Amino acid sequence: MAKNIIVTGTSRGIGFELVQLLSKQGHNVLALSRNCKPVNNLNISNVTAFDCDISEEIQLKKVTTFIEENWKQVDVLINNAGSIVNKPFAEISMKEVEDVYRVNVIGVFALTQLVLPHMPKNGHVVTISSMGGVQGSMKFPGLSAYSSSKAAVITLTELLAEEYKETGPSFNVLALGAVQTEMLEEAFPGYKAPTTPEEMAAYIAEFSLNANKFYNGKLLQVSNSTP
Repeated sequence: MAKNIIVTGTSRGIGFELVQLLSKQGHNVLALSRNCKPVNNLNISNVTAFDCDISEEIQLKKVTTFIEENWKQVDVLINNAGSIVNKPFAEISMKEVEDVYRVNVIGVFALTQLVLPHMPKNGHVVTISSMGGVQGSMKFPGLSAYSSSKAAVITLTELLAEEYKETGPSFNVLALGAVQTEMLEEAFPGYKAPTTPEEMAAYIAEFSLNANKFYNGKLLQVSNSTP
């Protein structure tokens, strides 16, 4: 049965692959990113894409309008958008820290808050985190803003699962290891990851559609390598 699915961070990498995969499976997809051109160029009938910076409250109003006018209900929300800065701790400006947190934490907070009233009990909110945000995992110098922001959404997921355990939906978080995306190349130039965006998108799509039957408030480490 076709579901209504929102995916963020869809201009490239895993998000771009997710849009294609989920739409091919017959689902209706709302693709949100700062640059909607890559998705709109695909010209897929069951996909809607518009420019939306999830860290800007005023832009999120477009999402509310779209849901109320077109879908009424959202079955799955995939918080995939991410921002990264790789700099020694002593050199990171507060503006850079704030920019990372606005996308990786506040954007997730704001969009989830906005979508929840439209989600059924069996809905599923999946947030994409990173192994760098997992306590006790290997850490990398230069990623203090990024990895700490990814830790924040792990705890947020656990809190939301508790707060909504009676009414639903379910909330889970995936901490990804290295995937060969443009973002990885920016953070670790020259590093070659063992996992492609297509492979990871297939895993996330399957998890988003079915795992809420088995998990709620859980962190799953989706990693076969270091970093």
